[in-house]
Amino acid sequence: MEYRIALNFEDGVTRFIQCRDNETVLDAAYRQRINLPMDCSDGVCGTCKGQCERGEFDLGDEYLDEALSDEEAARGQVLTCQMVPASDCVVRIAADSTRCKTGIGEYVGTLASVEALSDDSLELSIDLDAGTELGFLPGQYVNIDIPGENAYRAYSFSSAPGTTRATFLIRNVPDGRMSGYLRERAAPGDRMTLKGPLGSFYLRPVSRPILMLAGGTGLAPMLAMLAQLQAQGSAQPVHLIYGVNRDDHLVKCEALDAFAEALPDFAYTTVVVDEQSTHPRKGYVTHHLAAEMLNDGDVDVYLCGPPPMVDAVLAHFDSLGLEPAGFYYEKFTPKRVEEAA
Repeated sequence: MEYRIALNFEDGVTRFIQCRDNETVLDAAYRQRINLPMDCSDGVCGTCKGQCERGEFDLGDEYLDEALSDEEAARGQVLTCQMVPASDCVVRIAADSTRCKTGIGEYVGTLASVEALSDDSLELSIDLDAGTELGFLPGQYVNIDIPGENAYRAYSFSSAPGTTRATFLIRNVPDGRMSGYLRERAAPGDRMTLKGPLGSFYLRPVSRPILMLAGGTGLAPMLAMLAQLQAQGSAQPVHLIYGVNRDDHLVKCEALDAFAEALPDFAYTTVVVDEQSTHPRKGYVTHHLAAEMLNDGDVDVYLCGPPPMVDAVLAHFDSLGLEPAGFYYEKFTPKRVEEAA
């Protein structure tokens, strides 16, 4: 029996390792040449302390309270030198990946297709090379190279983890370097390099209702999360509010319809900013947040979109005096990506 362990480092890098039956996470990492923080490896010093964000495990009782208190253990903190997984797990490591002598993974694939979904967005599909296993958590992103330009741009997966074809929603920016390549020069068979996965925006364990708020191509990570929810058979209510600037910018609604059919308690609402729109719901996502979606704060909120939208949602929650039980967001900034939103 082997379990898949996602190690999330402080610099945003995620690396996946395989942990054998009755093997500690620390030993499995070292076996796969990832040097997690450690001093004693005996549960005495606490140097290897991390946070398990998903999964089942056994810590045993052969460690000192000075290394990990009962209160810390109750909050999901672990000693990786003592942690023996009993399922796939996600573990947050309190160190940069470079300190652990690892780094961003690099993967190669072949451009399969580019589809213009609207004048505002493109869908890029890349077939990973045979034998490539690009693990990621739904919601994360990779840096994709622009062939022939020695430049990378960051995009969130819209496809589900574990598939050999990776898909991405990309904003079609008139002067964007990736957009220009995809519009004018891209051809099936082009070789492309992906670096990652990266980011702390990903689907957490589902224990309460979920509210997803997406703006434009910020829909991409939500599609990956919905695919994961479908695969794991989540029974919690999920509502997505998806906002765009114009009617013709609404894309992938057929995919959302399919999720609505497959997930027993999933619904989505579309919103258009343009005042001249014929859409039945106009304005911004904050204008359409019904009280039942917020569930008196007992809700996990996932928010992805351009900076003005993210800032507006944060301000809206402040004005309500509401702090969701879980609040995770990805903001498309110039540093994050030139043309993702």
